[in-house]
Amino acid sequence: MSSASKMKKRPPVLATMSRVIAAVVSGYLFTYAATGALSRILPLPPADAVVVATLPAFALYSLAMLWAFAARNAWYAWLPLLFAVPLALVAFWPQLQRTLA
Repeated sequence: MSSASKMKKRPPVLATMSRVIAAVVSGYLFTYAATGALSRILPLPPADAVVVATLPAFALYSLAMLWAFAARNAWYAWLPLLFAVPLALVAFWPQLQRTLA
């Protein structure tokens, strides 16, 4: 028997569900953090920066969802969540500091 036949395969439904959840949750958190970070670093008045940062959010969310299904395996589908953490720190650090102070 080969080693591949000895290994138990997970049902494909679980991998698909993991990718769907990764696409929705991880994609949303990545887009939310990227929009917040972009609105923070744009050299515009705050209202204009939010509007300009929101425009690419639709494309970012679509790309994050496509990434979840184009990834080699289900673990790579969760990769945008790792990028969301530093973006969220850039975007929301000033509010966090004011809240903790």
